[in-house]
Amino acid sequence: MQMDIVWTVAIIVFVVAEAATVGLVSIWFAIGALGALIACELGAQLWLQIVIFAVVSVAALLLTRPLAAKYINQKSQPTNADRLIGTECIVTECIDNIAATGAVTAQGRPWTARSATGEAIEPGALVVVESIEGAKLIVAPLNKKEATGG
Repeated sequence: MQMDIVWTVAIIVFVVAEAATVGLVSIWFAIGALGALIACELGAQLWLQIVIFAVVSVAALLLTRPLAAKYINQKSQPTNADRLIGTECIVTECIDNIAATGAVTAQGRPWTARSATGEAIEPGALVVVESIEGAKLIVAPLNKKEATGG
């Protein structure tokens, strides 16, 4: 088997896989395959090519991953939904975690909701958004004292 073709195909596969993903996933293996291809062209035995592939891949991962992680996705941008956390909402459909029902209106838009405390919350009640799980707001009843500001 011609290993130079195998290593060239491996490089192409790893580069294509890297291009198809958002984060750094397989570029280190492409670099390792390049090292193995160079070793193959210099006449190295198959076992040495495989060792070079593994060592270069791991070295590339260890050397570049911390730098890449530092500069790629260093800030997470809150989504519009994240901005709802801490806001007050009004319950429009009885929130019952057991029955998997419940809805609120938050900033003029309807949302599916679940109770953070597990207790049922009746329509018309004021709640505060504690977190978001998927497309559901996790809400807790707003104490009347908090609602009036006193």
